[in-house]
Amino acid sequence: MENPQIPQLMVAAPASGSGKTAVACALLRALRRRGENPCAFKCGPDYIDPMFHRAALDVPSCNLDLYLTPPDRLRELYGAHLAGHGAAVVEAAMGYYDGAGLTDAASGWQVADVLHLPVLLVVRPGGASLTLAAQIRGMQAFRSDSHLTALLLNDCSTAYAARLAPLLEQETGLPVVGCLPRLEAASLPSRHLGLYTADEIADLSGRLDALADALEANADLDQLLKRCRRPAPVSGAEPLPPVRARIAVARDAAFCFCYPEGLEALRRAGAEVVFFSPIHDSGLPEADGLYLPGGYPELYAQALSQNQPMRRAIAEAVRAGMPTVAECGGFLYLGQNLADPSGKVWPMAGVLPGEGFRAGHLVRFGYATLTAEKDSLLFRKGEAVPVHEFHHWDTTGPGEGLAARKPDGRSWHCGYGEERLYAGFPHLYFAGRPRLAERFAAAAAAYRKER
Repeated sequence: MENPQIPQLMVAAPASGSGKTAVACALLRALRRRGENPCAFKCGPDYIDPMFHRAALDVPSCNLDLYLTPPDRLRELYGAHLAGHGAAVVEAAMGYYDGAGLTDAASGWQVADVLHLPVLLVVRPGGASLTLAAQIRGMQAFRSDSHLTALLLNDCSTAYAARLAPLLEQETGLPVVGCLPRLEAASLPSRHLGLYTADEIADLSGRLDALADALEANADLDQLLKRCRRPAPVSGAEPLPPVRARIAVARDAAFCFCYPEGLEALRRAGAEVVFFSPIHDSGLPEADGLYLPGGYPELYAQALSQNQPMRRAIAEAVRAGMPTVAECGGFLYLGQNLADPSGKVWPMAGVLPGEGFRAGHLVRFGYATLTAEKDSLLFRKGEAVPVHEFHHWDTTGPGEGLAARKPDGRSWHCGYGEERLYAGFPHLYFAGRPRLAERFAAAAAAYRKER
C-alpha cells in the first residue's frame, strides 16, 4: 500500500533576515488550526528557532543538518519525527544556497535535495520590483533542480502584493501564493545568537496567532498545500531499550540549547534522561552521568553563582568521576568564574581552569571538525567528529585536548577530552553521530556499577 500523500515543504529565503521564522510559525499554526497535525524541522545548527516552532505547535522541532549528519541518517531522522503527523514544515537557514565554508554543503538547498522537498521562497520586496524577478530567476537557474515551488511576499502590503504578484509569476513561472503584511504587534525581537528565546517574549502565543491570522487572510494556503503534497516517508522506529543508566540534564533559562533528538539518541542508547535546574535546584537528581548543554549562563551568572549548593554538587560529581559532557555554556559553568554582561565576575563551579569573559563578537563561529588525540569519554584517538560553535563569551582556559579544524582550513586546539569528561565550546550532535550517545550511556552505566 502506497504511503499517504501529505503536505511537506521547506520555507527558505534569499538571505537571513527575510522573516523565515515568522512565516514558518504562521504556517505551522495555520496548519494546526486546519487539523493537519503538522510537525516542524529546522535546517542547520540552531537551538532558538526550534523553540518558536514548539511554541507554535506544542510539539518539539527537529534539526536537519547535513554537516553534522550523514544523508541516510538525516532521512531516518526526518521520517521518525514526521511519523504520526499529517504535514511537515522545514525552515531553512541563512540564504537558501548558503552552506559550510562558502559552499552549498549543508545548505537549505542540499537538505531539500536530499529529502526531495518542494520549497516556498519567502522574499521581502523592499525597494525592488522587476529586479526581484531577476534575483528569483537566478536562484531558479543556480542548480539544475532548485526545488523552488512557490513564492510568498513577506513584509509587503496587500496592495503592493496585488501589483507585484502578476509580474513575478509572468517572469519566473512560480505562483505567488500570497503575502504576509508587516505586523508590529507580532514582531519577534532578536539579540546575540539570534532571536530571544521563546520563553522570554511576552504573549508569544498571541503573536503567533496574529501571524497565522494574517497568513490565512492574505495567502492561498489551499494552493500551496496542493503543490506540496508528497508521499509520507516510511519510518521504522524501534522500541526503546532497557534503561541501563540515568543522565541528569541541565535545563532552565541558563541552559536551554539542547537538541530534543539528541536526548532521544541518549534514550535509544539506554539512558534515562532526568532534568534539573542549576539556577533553582539545590542539588543534582540521582544520576550516573551529567550533561551541561549550552545556553546563556552569562545572563544568569549571578543566580548561578549564588546557588552555592548546586555549584558544590556539580563540582563534587565531576571530581568523583561522574561521566560529564559540558558544551559551550555548560563548559563556562565548569570554569573558575564568569563575567556577566556588565563585566561583573561571579564564581562558578571551579572544576576547570579558565575565566569566562565577554569577547564582544562571535568567537570561532560555525562548523568545525574535532579530531581526538587520545581515547576519551566520547572520542577515540584519530576519530573526526563534526561540531559547531557560536558564542560571544570566551575563556582564558579553552583547553588543548582536541584538534579543531574549520572547512576553510583554519585550525586550533580546544576542549578537554578525558576518560570521564568532555568539556569545550564545540556543540556535539548526538542524533547525527549516535555512537557518541552510546559511549556516553555506556560510561554512565559503568559508573553506576562502580558505585
